[in-house]
Amino acid sequence: MNGLKKCYCRTYQKIMYLACFLLPWRKPELLEFDNGVLGLPEFIKNKGIERVLLVTDEGLKNLGLCDGLVNKCAEVGLKCAWYYKAVPNPTIDNIEEALKMYKENDCQAIIAFGGGSPMDCAKGVGARVACPNKQVPQMKGILKVTHKLPPLYAIPTTAGTGSETTLAAVISNPQTHEKYPINDPHLIPQYAVLDASLTVGLPQKITSTTGVDALTHAVEAYIGSANTKETKEMAIKATKLIFENLKKAYDNGKDMEARANMQKAAFYAGVAFTRAYVGNVHAIAHTLGGFYGVPHGLANAIILPIMLDEYGESAYKKLAELADVVGIQGADDAEKAQKFIQAIKDLNASMNIPKYIENTIKDEDIPTLAKRAEAEANPLYPCPKLFDVDEFQRLYYTIQGK
Repeated sequence: MNGLKKCYCRTYQKIMYLACFLLPWRKPELLEFDNGVLGLPEFIKNKGIERVLLVTDEGLKNLGLCDGLVNKCAEVGLKCAWYYKAVPNPTIDNIEEALKMYKENDCQAIIAFGGGSPMDCAKGVGARVACPNKQVPQMKGILKVTHKLPPLYAIPTTAGTGSETTLAAVISNPQTHEKYPINDPHLIPQYAVLDASLTVGLPQKITSTTGVDALTHAVEAYIGSANTKETKEMAIKATKLIFENLKKAYDNGKDMEARANMQKAAFYAGVAFTRAYVGNVHAIAHTLGGFYGVPHGLANAIILPIMLDEYGESAYKKLAELADVVGIQGADDAEKAQKFIQAIKDLNASMNIPKYIENTIKDEDIPTLAKRAEAEANPLYPCPKLFDVDEFQRLYYTIQGK
């Protein structure tokens, strides 16, 4: 990247960092009921809310994971309209369909139940309710929502996305193959409900990739230049919990302690990157999701160690600090950082996460992919090292294993 553009990006990031202290930051209120998610309907009813929209996906509906919650809503007299068509990389059409159901049922609040996709869809619905005169593409970018959403209760069924804590909703446009974030503090859910029992039935590949997704959030937040004392603490907690518990949860899906710790790790990592941002890993992963439907967690898991290698010396000091957190030793920062990156590679390999994304990316698409990744990353993401379009193009070939 040329010096003038680099100066512009770093100046922009510094201004955004300072401006963030003026924004209405908050964390979701963390709810943990004795009877798990079944405690939520009565909690909502006691808030004076009579009608809610439940947003989830068809897979969770078919597995019956939502049945207990829906039945409990009926038991306590909370009317529940159920939208279960959210798809991976939720689309504008998803949001508009769910919004129609919200309006037809005169709903007062939204429950997001699932992984990042139902949560992003639910946030999109909330944003449309808050800003009825703005279409979804008009809210692309940062600080475009500007109005308070209806109460949003987020119930994660994976331990990775951190969407229950974040100000981001990532939306895809199937017409343009574009995938982009809407970022606004108003999108942060008011409540997050953690129930580790909901993650027990997850397939191993979902446990692994969503877990490394959470690690990506923590690492990208920590090594960036937009940290506060709290975001550093949250990223450190998340990193430690993930290294201690992810493989346990992968090996034994019924290990409730490991499952609960992974949910907390995802929550902490979400708090970290909501304020400190993510980085180039996400910029590339979003394009792969938008163009080819590559699951976000899988993309992040594969790209993370590749990107950390690319950062080189610019990230060594902070990666060495994370190495200390997880007990990795070395003679100096460089050695500790390199061992930390290798530890991520080893963790991926132990859970059968591939090293590369093969036979997916089309060479003719790479110029467009690189332009979109660069546009997302710059000037917003405060990465240790900035990449221009040419460097992003080269990285797509690396991610293919070429």
